[in-house]
Amino acid sequence: MSATSPPYRPISDYALIGNTHTAALVGRDGSIDWCCLPHFDSGAVFCRLLDTERGGFLRLGPAGEHSSSRRYGEDGPVLETEFTVPGGRVRVTDFMHSARIAQSRLGIDDPHCHRLLRRVDGLAGCVTLELTFRPTFDFARKPAEISLTPDGARASATDEILLLRVTPAAKLKLNEGTVSAHLDVRAGERLWVVLSHGGAQAGNDSLVAADPEALLEETRRHWREWQALCTYEGPYVPQVRRSAMVLKLLSFAPTGALVAAPTSSLPEQIGGVRNWDYRYCWLRDAALVLHALMSIGYHEAAMDFFRWLEALGESEREGDLQIMYRLDGGRDLPEHELHHLAGYRGSAPVRTGNAAVGQKQLDVYGHVLDAALRCLEEMNEPIRPGLRAVLRRLADRAAACWREPDQGLWEVRGPPQQFVSSKLMCWVALDRALRLEAAGKLQGDVPGWRRERDAVRAAILEQGYNAAAGAFTQVLGGNALDASALLMPLVGFLPATDERMISTVRCIAEQLSAHGLVCRYRSEDGLAGGEATFAICSFWMVDNLALQGRLDEARALFERIAAFSSDLGLLSEQIDPVSGELLGNYPQGFTHLALIQSALTIDAVQRRQREGAEP
Repeated sequence: MSATSPPYRPISDYALIGNTHTAALVGRDGSIDWCCLPHFDSGAVFCRLLDTERGGFLRLGPAGEHSSSRRYGEDGPVLETEFTVPGGRVRVTDFMHSARIAQSRLGIDDPHCHRLLRRVDGLAGCVTLELTFRPTFDFARKPAEISLTPDGARASATDEILLLRVTPAAKLKLNEGTVSAHLDVRAGERLWVVLSHGGAQAGNDSLVAADPEALLEETRRHWREWQALCTYEGPYVPQVRRSAMVLKLLSFAPTGALVAAPTSSLPEQIGGVRNWDYRYCWLRDAALVLHALMSIGYHEAAMDFFRWLEALGESEREGDLQIMYRLDGGRDLPEHELHHLAGYRGSAPVRTGNAAVGQKQLDVYGHVLDAALRCLEEMNEPIRPGLRAVLRRLADRAAACWREPDQGLWEVRGPPQQFVSSKLMCWVALDRALRLEAAGKLQGDVPGWRRERDAVRAAILEQGYNAAAGAFTQVLGGNALDASALLMPLVGFLPATDERMISTVRCIAEQLSAHGLVCRYRSEDGLAGGEATFAICSFWMVDNLALQGRLDEARALFERIAAFSSDLGLLSEQIDPVSGELLGNYPQGFTHLALIQSALTIDAVQRRQREGAEP
């Protein structure tokens, strides 16, 4: 980083806006430092998040010293930021509208046009705003041709166009690939900055936005209608609703796939190499997300994902399903290191693609079948033939492969091992397949499924529990601990009050915790460096404490984890419990779905206790 490069902002300084096609991160200073267009897994047009010198951005904020406050309205991911300077105050409203909404209700013809809209309202006095537009197509790998237009600017690369419009028109300057302007906004005045993206064939007319006021109202109405579906009424309504909004924003509307996070290469440790691209659909993550959404009233997301899974099964009929896919179902996710980018706070390498796509992760079978059972039971829906075939294949694979080593839930890049969590989720896969068959929703090798389910259970109980260590371990016959053992009560393998689970929870709290939060494991995993505490593991601890009847401890830990969230309620993959810094890709679906599940667990146990029942 050069001496003139601006400092990196804390990850928690960023707000998320999106349109269920892609998303953008907006800094507290009004700078959009991350956005991939047109889709989550497309190349980034703004990536200052990963390199403050080379990465592009779109800033709209005060030119000088200022203070700011921000919030999401009650109508979802419409971000309102108020900037105050000595001479005045303005509000900037940021949002992305859904192309699907705009087509269906506003008569916009181009389904490939995506827009990012910013409205400025003068609230008091006069504020001078800086507008700076610096696109860097495809992670700053494609040269951009930029020119000024009568009402803004036009930037293009080989296969895409960005059109910036400022209304009312302002005097813009172009210098070395950067468009800039100073905009004076007085009380009562309003201006719009609209960025439209389209393919290379798109003309300027097709990129010009419809009435932006109508787009804003339509976006707000859409999100109000969606949020009204939420059925959660427990003690953590704000946190649950915010997490549900995040999960919805991580969904890809055209196919029903879900991304693990909207970002790539945010580090698990500052200066470390554990920097991964999470802009793809993991079957495990998607299954867990849809179950969390289903649990609080959002059924449509589940059906969208199952339709995507069914289509995937049709295209993958001859081979084994991968653990992850591109959002359109594509199999090809080659991992590349982008050496020209410095990485967030110097945390190199920056990566696109993900080599874990080729790993064997046996736990996936159980997560998908568990989600299928719970969702289909709740909706009382018949299983379509194509989906039935996919679920049967997953059960058969679990029966055939559970004895094999794999890379496990945590995608270790070392040699395959006999991970207990993988065996556990194979047991779940076979157990759920048998329950689906008993309900008349699935046919298959029932005797074989039952035989292998019982065999894997016996193996876990005999070889997965280390009496000397007093805990279920990371691998069969091993000594090292792994927080994934906390899943056992959550999937119904053992009750949380089983003495072995009580002992395991105690050992994890003593040996895998840091300042009250939980790490995944401390064993060697084939990679250099370390990581912070893993948020989902801490929420699993919440669940176990609640299910053991330790409600005060469960609530205290839940609230401690939630307190690390950003001012907007967003959480990343990992938390440094000493500094409070959020680390890893952000916001993270795994974390937010776990928050929802823990809130539901606490609520359910509280209700049972009030009714005089056991946890």
